[in-house]
Amino acid sequence: MDQRRKHIANFLAVVTLLYLFLLSIKLLGISFNLFGGDFAERLVCSCSNPFVGLFIGILTTAIVQSSSMTTSLTVALTGSGVLPLEYAIPIIMGANIGTSITNLIVSLTFVTRKLEFKRAFAGAVVHDFFNIFTVLVFFPIELNFHLIQKLALSLTRVFEGAGGANITSPLGVILDPAADAIEGLLAGVLGFHDITAGIILLIFSLGIMFSALLFLVKVMKSLIIGRTEVFINRFLFRNDGIAFLLGLLLTSIVQSSSITTSLIVPLVASGVITLNRCYPYTLGANIGTTITAILASLATVSAVSGQAVNTIGVTTAFAHLTFNILGVSVFYPLKRIPIFCASSLAELAAESKRWAIVFMLGLFFVVPIIIIVFTN
Repeated sequence: MDQRRKHIANFLAVVTLLYLFLLSIKLLGISFNLFGGDFAERLVCSCSNPFVGLFIGILTTAIVQSSSMTTSLTVALTGSGVLPLEYAIPIIMGANIGTSITNLIVSLTFVTRKLEFKRAFAGAVVHDFFNIFTVLVFFPIELNFHLIQKLALSLTRVFEGAGGANITSPLGVILDPAADAIEGLLAGVLGFHDITAGIILLIFSLGIMFSALLFLVKVMKSLIIGRTEVFINRFLFRNDGIAFLLGLLLTSIVQSSSITTSLIVPLVASGVITLNRCYPYTLGANIGTTITAILASLATVSAVSGQAVNTIGVTTAFAHLTFNILGVSVFYPLKRIPIFCASSLAELAAESKRWAIVFMLGLFFVVPIIIIVFTN
């Protein structure tokens, strides 16, 4: 009986800590959004060429903490004629890179524990390297041959009359009331302005994230000795194909690759999941995150058939899907390259934490700002 009570208590602790962890990611996104909602729109509108668009996509997504928001904004601006499709596709490529900053932030919560941090950082940064290498290969091809644009236009013609569907994220139903209540408390009750509320929310969300992960890993370690670890490895991550499908389906349901890829970081940190199994899961999440935008854009086409504004939106959504499928088709067979780079950088970061900070700030903020300022 005591053993059963212990198992029940551990299970409830995992559920509670997991909820707090997911809530912290939600609040983190809201805090960044309070800093730069209007700024993100102005930034995307300032795109002057495809090269600048790539770095605008990285910076915008890093600021608002949501590739879905960047993609939706890009679709809206493209559909209204403000942004050419040739500029929109590089922005989406950049958004793919920018969305992986959340994983890195999660991995930094393990910074005081060297071995766990090395694993966590490798599990987070492998997502970056996949997206970076995919951009390095397909951005020049897109500039010269418009491969992604042509494939997206072909898919648009095939699915133009298909109609769409709306999906409600179950996590949104669970997390939104608490997140809205906290945001409302800061803005409505306490009267803080956007920037002040954003700073408070940022500190609060990071505090919750750090605390939740600290205790989550401890509880998981007591659970994974035996059956839980066997279940995860034997069923959920038995092989690359199942790991890929899990990432795809989970992200399609919760509608956020930031959440689903961040979820796996503690599992990699604790040694439950290997980097080799984390990688295909991440690839599946990259494709799964495109599903919502596609269904939504197809719904707009079915509602008002034949209008260019709607078909352009569908084309932009399909460009996101096409880019990720092309990336998977190249860098799953060549998976040793991003996995080796992630492992090597994690080794450096574990020895000297400044490598992690330099990589994160340089990739997501310093380099994009320099490119945007001096190229525009």
